Amino acid sequence: MESLGEALRGWKQAAGGQDPQAIGDRVLRDPLVAKFRERYPELTERTLRINMNKLYQMSVEYRNCKECPGLANCPNDMQGHSTRLTCEEVNGEWQLFDSKAPCSKWTAHEQQERIRRQITSYYADVDASDDRFNELEMLDLDGERSMAVNKVLQYVEATKTVGLGTKGLYLMGSFGTGKTFMAGYLLHKLAKEGLSGVIVYMPEFVEDAKGMMMEPQKLKETVSLMKECDLLVFDDIGAENLSPWVRDHVLGAILNFRMNRKPTFYTSNHDLDSLEKHFSFTHKEGEELHKGQRLMDRIRPFVDVVHVRGRNHRGQ
Repeated sequence: MESLGEALRGWKQAAGGQDPQAIGDRVLRDPLVAKFRERYPELTERTLRINMNKLYQMSVEYRNCKECPGLANCPNDMQGHSTRLTCEEVNGEWQLFDSKAPCSKWTAHEQQERIRRQITSYYADVDASDDRFNELEMLDLDGERSMAVNKVLQYVEATKTVGLGTKGLYLMGSFGTGKTFMAGYLLHKLAKEGLSGVIVYMPEFVEDAKGMMMEPQKLKETVSLMKECDLLVFDDIGAENLSPWVRDHVLGAILNFRMNRKPTFYTSNHDLDSLEKHFSFTHKEGEELHKGQRLMDRIRPFVDVVHVRGRNHRGQ
């Protein structure tokens, strides 16, 4: 933004060398400055002229906001903020104080960034922006999945009302019916309530976790985050190529910690019985029914199953 000194030089040249007193008068005649003087009649001419730079900045930034070019192109000294002036009596003398006040666009931007910071994504393509998640669009896009959408909406509202429970949702359905989208919606809405969330795309996470065997500190931090977050989503569970170690020492440890503490959510093409069979077999150890059952004992009692019906919307 142009400083008062630069503006004064420009005005002086345009006015054929007009003196500083006349230039100051021009600032004081500004309608916004005039209103400010009406609000604080205690301010003396001397105090106003001493604070001419503050008055000028308030006036210019106010006009910038009236003709706002958008947050990205904000011309004010501090993006998304404008100068506000107040007047207080200090030791018997009235003084001017300036501060920066955020605009509505900046406030909305900051809220969106806070939501983004609340949600951690491992390999899952989940955009936490407000404009992506629309309840009516979810309901209207495919009538067959309206029952599932309503279950998710009810869960969100119940959590807002009574707080975080220990039971999550198991979103089960065919490819492309919007299970991941619904899970992302749930995380997004509850992030607005201050709840932290993690969403994990299981096929890629499992492969990465195998590599973390050689990086114990990284593995510890990752597992700890999944244990401690308020809301955890395992996306596309059942599509991963499990190893006994990941199943028993990573996934098992996370679920063992969270059960009876915090809710875990799942999206899957498998029903619960089919998922148990998946957990019961690894290429390394073959069939281990008790291992699959042990893991399911940490899932089945702690979810409500939601059938997500509808057609495949991928690519549309």
